[in-house]
Order: sequence, then structure tokens, then C-alpha cells
Amino acid sequence: MSTPFLSPIEKPRGLALRLVFAVCRRQFGKVPTPFAVFSARMPFAFLGFYTKISRLDRRLTLPAETVVLVRETVAGANGCLFCQDVTRWYALRKGVVSTQRLDALPEYRTSGLFSEAERAALDYVREVAEDRHVRPETFARLARHYGERQICDLVWLVASEHVYNISNHALNIGSDGFCELRPVSVA
Repeated sequence: MSTPFLSPIEKPRGLALRLVFAVCRRQFGKVPTPFAVFSARMPFAFLGFYTKISRLDRRLTLPAETVVLVRETVAGANGCLFCQDVTRWYALRKGVVSTQRLDALPEYRTSGLFSEAERAALDYVREVAEDRHVRPETFARLARHYGERQICDLVWLVASEHVYNISNHALNIGSDGFCELRPVSVA
């Protein structure tokens, strides 16, 4: 676990933020580090922006499973351990994606657990996240499986995940250990 560059705020000022911290402790068993390090120092509206992102995700036309796979892929491409951890925690808690599929995500191109449509979407978001551009053939393959609105949904997921990832990297925020990121193999 990494040490954030700024110390977490344990007792925030303001009733609204204290309430958010209490809800987080109840839901997660602790206050997630990005809330205690970043959000606690920012005007409350910034925390509202983060919660709005998750509300906007519910308006996407993509299946919830695809949303989780995309967020996990982008967080992995960006090396954001907190986001990988919390996405996995959410997915397993809500039963959105199986542990088997999450564990196979690094091998999605060859794993039989992923459809051709999912492979096209994951190739697309990886190119956007890693290369900051997309090859025409990757887009053409994506467009065979997804409509224009769904493609825009994928763009939203990459862009909003970058907001989380960059904020965490800038403050050296790592995993909170909500769940294991990779299965442990016994030799």
C-alpha cells in the first residue's frame, strides 16, 4: 500500500462531509483514501461531481458488465490500483461480473470468456487509454458491434475513468485493499 503525498483527513470540517464520511465507513468499513485525501480538501461540489459520474453511468446504454470491464481495463492501463480495487469490489458485491472474468481480463483477447463485441470494445478503450488515439481498423471493428450512442458511452467511460486515475496518481493514492486485485497462485 502506498503512502499518499498528503495525509488523510480523519475529521473533516462541515456537516455534509462528516455525513459522507459516516456513510463511507458504513458502506466500505473505512473512508476511501481519495475522499480523505482529495475530496476532503476540495469544495464540497467536487465530491458531488464524483458522485454524479456514478449516477451518469446508470444512464449508459451499455450493459453493466461491459461498463465494469471497461472501467477495470482503463484503470489497469493507467495503473490506478485504487480504481482497480474499488471497481472489483463493486462488481463482486453487486454480482455484475464474475471473479473468473475479472481475473481473465488481462487475457481478454484470447480468453473464451469474452465475446467478440467485448474484445472489440476492450481493444478500443485500451488504445484510447494507452495511445491517446485509435486506429481506423480498431474503430471499424468496434462499429460492427456497437451503435453510435454506445460508442459515445465507451468514450465517456474512458474519459471519466481518467479523471479518477489521474487524481489518484497525482496524490500517490494506491489500493485501499477492499479486495484482492489478482488471484494468488499456489506453487
